[in-house]
Amino acid sequence: MSKETQAKTLRELDTSARHASKIGFWAALVALIGAIGYIVSVPLQIFKVVTPLQDSIIAFVFSLIIATPFLIAMLALHYTVPAEKKFWTHAAVAFAVIYTTYNTLNYVVQLTTVIPAGFSWTFDNQQGTVGALSLLNQTPHSLFWDVDGLGYVFLNLATLFAFPVFKKYGLQHWMRAFFLANGLITPLFVISYFSPTFSVPILLLGGIPWAITVPGCLLLLAIFFRRNYAFHQIKQG
Repeated sequence: MSKETQAKTLRELDTSARHASKIGFWAALVALIGAIGYIVSVPLQIFKVVTPLQDSIIAFVFSLIIATPFLIAMLALHYTVPAEKKFWTHAAVAFAVIYTTYNTLNYVVQLTTVIPAGFSWTFDNQQGTVGALSLLNQTPHSLFWDVDGLGYVFLNLATLFAFPVFKKYGLQHWMRAFFLANGLITPLFVISYFSPTFSVPILLLGGIPWAITVPGCLLLLAIFFRRNYAFHQIKQG
């Protein structure tokens, strides 16, 4: 390969990484907004600040906002890491696809079919509204509850497989820590979703760590993409 060809290839790689970083930044930022919105919806439900239907709308809308942007952010990460690390990001993208598919399906069903029909649930009435759409209502231990829980397990696996690509110093040191921590809380998350009984303490067992690790991952990822974009912008002159 001639020097001219090598230089052209490097420029193309820089351009690809720059574009991926720009898109990844916005995707991570949107997913972060979704995560914060969902976290806010939890105390609204626990303390009955809004009606069950209103809280469901808030929770599902913001949860829906996380899914696809998270997938795009993982895909962008895949295109910004060296070739020798792409196995890890490829696996992360695969898990993110499963998460996005499961949870997008769930939230669209809840927002367009279940909630408009007036179906909901509360901690006092975990069976939820009884009727023709009860099967679709995401109540504790229901069909779509399990789908939702599995989706978040795959989100956690995505961050667990992605953490090795980050370096052990600077910003990436913190990214390694948060991505790994989010993967390691998966057992707590599984208990929260799939334990035989469901209550506020069980919800918080997995919910509190998630409320720290997921926003942390997304915030650091957005900063990472922003810095990476600036680096390639300067590099290309």
